[in-house]
Amino acid sequence: MNQSIDRINKLSAAQAQSEFLKCCGSTAWAKRMSAARPFSNTDELSAKADEIWWSLSEEDWLEAFRAHPKIGEKKAEAAQSADAEAWSAQEQSESERAAAETKAALAEGNREYERRFGFIFIICATGRSAEEILAALNGRLNNDPANELRMAAEEQRKITQLRLQKLLEN
Repeated sequence: MNQSIDRINKLSAAQAQSEFLKCCGSTAWAKRMSAARPFSNTDELSAKADEIWWSLSEEDWLEAFRAHPKIGEKKAEAAQSADAEAWSAQEQSESERAAAETKAALAEGNREYERRFGFIFIICATGRSAEEILAALNGRLNNDPANELRMAAEEQRKITQLRLQKLLEN
């Protein structure tokens, strides 16, 4: 068993939940991940993370979304740990380098998206330029609300998986 998995397995339930909340802002997900320990390896942890994520309610998904800052912004609606804030900044770093007009278009797109769907635009921004993010946002504005919620949940799942890797690297 690798040391990172061993470290997660040895945490108290409350400590593990706190660590998992850095990866995904859903309290139900973090509690269930903590309860699912011990994990024998990273593949098991990753598979369990996905299994639990897809079993959650829409409200649990929305809670996770609120733990993210809007693309181009620094603060999330819900409180985040220092690690989660740093990870968000790192994930969105490409959007910081965007031209002023792209940043303005992202801000307007974020507002339109939130008006249309009732939650913030979620995308796994790692490795994507601001222009790619803007194109995805504009394309997803055409989705019906039910499909868009599932797409946003899939993007959250991807973010969670990346953050689990970061958690294990700490």
